[in-house]
Amino acid sequence: MEGEHTKGNSDGVENKERKEVVPKPVRPCHLLLRFLAFALTLAAAIVIAVNKQTKVVPIQLVDSLPPLNVPLTAKWHQMSAILYFLVTNATACTYAGISLLLGLVKRGKCKGLWTLITVLDAFMVALLFSGNGAAAAVGVLGYKGNSHVNWNKVCNVFGRFCDQMAASIAISLIGSLAFLLLLLLPVLKLHPTV
Repeated sequence: MEGEHTKGNSDGVENKERKEVVPKPVRPCHLLLRFLAFALTLAAAIVIAVNKQTKVVPIQLVDSLPPLNVPLTAKWHQMSAILYFLVTNATACTYAGISLLLGLVKRGKCKGLWTLITVLDAFMVALLFSGNGAAAAVGVLGYKGNSHVNWNKVCNVFGRFCDQMAASIAISLIGSLAFLLLLLLPVLKLHPTV
């Protein structure tokens, strides 16, 4: 065939030279999405980790006595759902940072590694959406309360705390969507539209 070279080996048998397969580098849009996922989950984790508000709340112990003013503090670690939300964002942030570094260093050279990263991307999507759902459920209880179980709303007292929590959930949700796009882009490449 034209353009192919043959070499003789020590046995006198000719072997065709094989062209070296050059791996495709990681696409810039994938690196950008990984960086966005890293930055957004880091921001969400930081916003919720520094979230704290102290208010003086009047508590009525007995109807005949004046209310007792008690300072109360709302912190992220007081509710397990918010703690779970922080842990999921910190985990996703760490993973996004490691996979971003691997994307820059390996540049698509190790196919098995990228298969593992795709599976872990799917895991991060599920993890982040579960953390977002847990924190959002607690947030709704904070904003509205639940009269059936006699849980009072607290966001009327700790407004800044609830607003920061809502902002953190929104940032994390965008980070979740960045991980989801990392999963969808290869699928869309495999099945192009007509």
